Amino acid sequence: MKQATIYLPNKTEKTNKVITFGESVEGYNIRVLNEREIRAAAGILFLATFISLMLILFKNNFVPIKYVITLFLTDFIIRVFVNPKFSPTLIIGRLIVRNQVPEYVGAQQKKFAWIIGFGLSATMFILLVLVNAYSPITGIVCLICLVFLFFESAFGICLGCKFYSLFYKEKAQYCPGEVCDVKSKQAIQKTSKVQLLIVLGFIAFIVLTAFLFNDQYSKKPYDMFGINATAKSK
Repeated sequence: MKQATIYLPNKTEKTNKVITFGESVEGYNIRVLNEREIRAAAGILFLATFISLMLILFKNNFVPIKYVITLFLTDFIIRVFVNPKFSPTLIIGRLIVRNQVPEYVGAQQKKFAWIIGFGLSATMFILLVLVNAYSPITGIVCLICLVFLFFESAFGICLGCKFYSLFYKEKAQYCPGEVCDVKSKQAIQKTSKVQLLIVLGFIAFIVLTAFLFNDQYSKKPYDMFGINATAKSK
């Protein structure tokens, strides 16, 4: 991590410690957030949203997703308009990763990404909770949310942050994994042609397996120990 001047909060920030965004950390010239707790919170939201969608697909049950959307929107309102420090999911994420060394990222690009999240969750809340209607719009918005959350939690890639430079002239600072800094890849990060061929071969293997064994895999497994039959007889 490159060296930077110490960030000193101005008078307004000193007097208003509740409604603010990001935290001042020694060695950083802008406000920052802990990427590790952000990823943990994204994982929590992804899991809740994914389970709710599965209940819709397999049980046609829309009740859980309405609760998740309400909590999702509430959490993002607190993050964007109050203070990320008071976000329930970020607090839970902080507790989960409390023993890990913090990875600091710039607060500004995260705020921009979370504004996008707020807009998506507000759209879902209006359409699915208030209007009580589903459509391709709600499906697409929900899918976008899932993709954003999955990339954040699984890969540490903030897709919303990618759009930051399109709307702001200044360059984003302190990105996760230092991706904002131009640098050459280390040997362990490079992908050889052989490795790419392995990935393509693995995809071909999946397709071939689905073609050859679809009938076998489509058979419903039988109860090996007869547990369900015994339970039904009682």
